[in-house]
Amino acid sequence: MNFGDALELLQNGNKVAREGWNGKGMWLMYVPPSEVEIRQGTPYSHAGLTGIVKINGHIDMKTATGEMQPGWLASQTDMAANDWVLVN
Repeated sequence: MNFGDALELLQNGNKVAREGWNGKGMWLMYVPPSEVEIRQGTPYSHAGLTGIVKINGHIDMKTATGEMQPGWLASQTDMAANDWVLVN
């Protein structure tokens, strides 16, 4: 499938990946917008934020090393690829 199809699946709560990615177990998920209360001692509070802050929706990636990488951005190659697949 193409990137547009993959985005639609992401927005509907599914996980997607590219067949062409080298890392095993890599996939993407969409994290919807949320509101969080800033706690003392966090990077947000050190930056001067207080109260409730809205976190915008974004795409996160599960990396080949098993970590979650927030805020994944598609490369031009990713956007033009037709090897996107649904991950179960």
